[in-house]
Amino acid sequence: MYTLGFRRTFVAHHYLVGGDWGRENFPNSHLYTLELALHGETLDQHGYLVDLVDVEAALDQVLHRYRERILNDLPEFQGLNPSLEHFVRILAHQLAQAFAGLPLTGLTVRLWENQDAWAEYAMTLGKGEAGS
Repeated sequence: MYTLGFRRTFVAHHYLVGGDWGRENFPNSHLYTLELALHGETLDQHGYLVDLVDVEAALDQVLHRYRERILNDLPEFQGLNPSLEHFVRILAHQLAQAFAGLPLTGLTVRLWENQDAWAEYAMTLGKGEAGS
C-alpha cells in the first residue's frame, strides 16, 4: 500500500453554538493545518500513485472555499455546530469528490485547529471510485 501526503495551512473563522464554550461562542479565527494522505495499491507508468500537481491544485481549490470565511455562514454547516469534527468530515468528502476517478483505495484527512488539537476522518474508496 502506498501513501502520499500533503499539508496546507489556512485561516477560517467560526463560532460554536448549542453550549457554553466561552470565547468560542463568539466569532474567532483559527490557523488550521490540513494533512491529507492518499492511499493506493498501484503506481502508474511514471511511478506515481497520483500526479502531485493535480492533487495540489484540487486541494487548493477545495480549501479556497474556506479561507477567511465564517464557516457558520456556509450551506454545508447549516444546522451543524462548526466543530473540528464536522469540518474534517466535510473536507474529506469534498476532497474525495475532487479525486473521483483516480485509482485510490482511501484517503485520510487530519485537521489541526491549533498546535495541540486535531480531528481525523478516514474514508475507504473503491479503486477508481473516489468520492462515491
